[in-house]
Amino acid sequence: MRLDKIQIFPIKSLDGVCLNEARLTEGGILENDRAWAIFDEAGRVVNGKRTARVHELRCEFDDGFQEVRVWQNQDSARGQFSLAEPSRLAEWLGEFFGFRVEVRREAMKGFPDDHTAFGPTIISEASLHTIQTWFPELTVESLRRRFRANLELGGCEAFGEDRLFGAPEELKPFELGAVKFLGHNPCQRCVVPTRDPDSGQGVADFQKKFMEQRKKFLPPWANALRFNHYYRFAVNTSVPPSEAGKTLRLGDVVAW
Repeated sequence: MRLDKIQIFPIKSLDGVCLNEARLTEGGILENDRAWAIFDEAGRVVNGKRTARVHELRCEFDDGFQEVRVWQNQDSARGQFSLAEPSRLAEWLGEFFGFRVEVRREAMKGFPDDHTAFGPTIISEASLHTIQTWFPELTVESLRRRFRANLELGGCEAFGEDRLFGAPEELKPFELGAVKFLGHNPCQRCVVPTRDPDSGQGVADFQKKFMEQRKKFLPPWANALRFNHYYRFAVNTSVPPSEAGKTLRLGDVVAW
């Protein structure tokens, strides 16, 4: 297995950016991944789990992740904002959502959903192609955008990434290039993958069908004890503090 794609999501829940390489921070995340997040006045994260309107937003970043351009689907008007002083971005987003928001930054640890296995999430391209056969109306790229993984592997069978977690309570060590990882568990999915990443429109019975097929296609190397249900896809990881400052690069090989 080798690393074929690296993707980070600088503003949590918004569009991703593909990279050729990415450095690990002292907090155990890919640099600039979920480093910014949108919060309401009560301090709650504004994300796709909470509102499908997030899917209507598009954004792109400059090379140094100092500025972002944001717009609504099919809207030619684009706002450009500094991420060093995100108050204007927050004002624009507040008008879009219809309530006041704040954009916060956490450069070292980011804003992960999982506060135990907060490292990069891992899938394989072969898995996406298999899942696409379950949902012929969807494209592989649409599925990639729905599941929003950081690292995508090539050179393996469908769900080959399930080799990277072990038994319950086990943290499975493996390496990707020069970087040491610990594989925790198959990621429990939320409502976001059920929705079109542009419109937010849901696919009927997506979760039910996914669970049926995931169970049917569970490979022999996947530990079935890790599946209290089968709406799980991607490997949750953590990165030991010793790996801070190391860099992942496309073509890096997986070893365990």
